[in-house]
Amino acid sequence: MTEESRSGEAGAIAVIGGGSIGIAFAIVFARAGRQVRLHEPDAARRAAIPGALRARLDDLSAYELLDEPSDIVSRRVTVAADLAAAVQGAVYVQECAPEDLALKKALFAELDRLAPPQAVLASASSAIVASAFAADLPGRARVLVTHPGNPPFLIRVVEIVPAPFTHPDSVARATEVLKSAGMEPVLVRKEIEGFVFNRLQGALLREAYCLVRDGVASVDDVDCIVRDGLGLRWSIIGPFETVDLNTQGGIESHARKMGPAYERMGAERGQRDPWTPDLVAKVSAARRALLPLDRWAERVGWRDRKLMSLVRHRKGEQSE
Repeated sequence: MTEESRSGEAGAIAVIGGGSIGIAFAIVFARAGRQVRLHEPDAARRAAIPGALRARLDDLSAYELLDEPSDIVSRRVTVAADLAAAVQGAVYVQECAPEDLALKKALFAELDRLAPPQAVLASASSAIVASAFAADLPGRARVLVTHPGNPPFLIRVVEIVPAPFTHPDSVARATEVLKSAGMEPVLVRKEIEGFVFNRLQGALLREAYCLVRDGVASVDDVDCIVRDGLGLRWSIIGPFETVDLNTQGGIESHARKMGPAYERMGAERGQRDPWTPDLVAKVSAARRALLPLDRWAERVGWRDRKLMSLVRHRKGEQSE
């Protein structure tokens, strides 16, 4: 495979911020054959980047997750002290600075001024929407959020969250750049604090904290239930497919049988969001479009075999 075919559209990638997410994104793009300029203003942090980068690449190589030797991948990453030099000629800028609104406002004003006019400006914000830090920028139409899982070189999903002012072409170009780097972009259709990833994670965390606070379970017990129970299935299928396959008759049957109990549990925490008939019908229609009920048993068997494979792998890991 040539450099050009690996890298998608031509042009350098600028990554802004040399923390763990910045280094991880640099790996994502460099592993895909892109030339990356990684900007970090702090001198001590800059000096630590090459070692941290190489350590992660060596681990990926040891697990056979690189198509090339780690030193070849690492040579595609240049560490830059100067912001203007980092974004010069870039087609895509991935900001990975700390989650601080004032910092992001100031940084994106600089990026909008310094980056080429055609460059997409993307933030790895975990919860702050683009409207909060880019609404007043002259080039706001090219700004959006691309929120990854951590670390993105292992977790492929990345949320693409445009603001109302983001141009559709910027969304399309960000999607293409990320796809060409092996990521799995998911479009978040409305700006909302925390997006989808952290809203789902936050819902579980809120309940986990409550269960510990109320003396229902220990910290380790909660982690055990998620790690060896819920999480085992969720590594294969998501929450909607999980309950769809858990109940004969599919998700509509599950909502009918379990919906009242879930509504009571939510009300106990002050959350009153019942699964109304129209909402259940909408979710059920989406699931049936993906999996007709006459294939339900077949998919249950597929799930079980995937779980068997995963359990076997974990058993082997534990015996080493």
